[in-house]
Amino acid sequence: MVILKLPDEIEKARTSNRIVAEVLNRLREKVKPGVRTRELDKLAAEIADKKGAKPAFKGYNGYPYALCVSVNEVVVHGMPSERILEEGDIVGLDFGVCYQGFFGDAAITLPLGRVTQKASRLMQVTEQSLYAGIEQAKAGNRLGDISAAVQDIVEAAGYSVVRDFVGHGIGKSLHEEPQIPNFGKKGRGIELKSGMILAIEPMVNEGNYKVEILPDGWTVVTKDGSLSAHFEHSIAITDNGPEILSKKN
Repeated sequence: MVILKLPDEIEKARTSNRIVAEVLNRLREKVKPGVRTRELDKLAAEIADKKGAKPAFKGYNGYPYALCVSVNEVVVHGMPSERILEEGDIVGLDFGVCYQGFFGDAAITLPLGRVTQKASRLMQVTEQSLYAGIEQAKAGNRLGDISAAVQDIVEAAGYSVVRDFVGHGIGKSLHEEPQIPNFGKKGRGIELKSGMILAIEPMVNEGNYKVEILPDGWTVVTKDGSLSAHFEHSIAITDNGPEILSKKN
């Protein structure tokens, strides 16, 4: 069941997502060659704690960290470790919090110093596809309009959208209905309504869309070893169109 949020609930979700945005902005400044991925996790947890927010991922289905750090061929759910980031890497940072009973969730992919033109283009197209999907998140549209908009941008650029992992509704729970695939057909799926809060998150592979999960049970990688990028915003559907909640004003 899709839960529509009241204005005061959207305000709480807005506050939660602004904390997420602040954390990601701080991490953006920290990401550079020579940094260990566990240091990013520690910083994210510290900032959230200072804001009175609880990291949403830590303990979720047993996940042991506050942050997901996905490097190069890692699609999502990369686990922080002693790994040292290197020049030329691309790194996806996915973070969420719970604040005053409402969840926020967002993700960015960043370059480490100078990256290849191919890597830069992959990130640009992935972020572009996110905003194309957000543009379709309007009352009266269908869920498939979001999915198709993402897929069209990605595949026109010669990339593929991951099919095993999708976006989701969000609110008092981290994952709510509906699921939001990054592939689909216009005009299909449920009708979008004012009051929905959606986490739209394209995961885009340079090569084939197939993925596999490593033995740690969490880390998702491209099956062909190609690069992957991930961008996410939590948005509210309003009478005035989509509002991106997970950005700093």
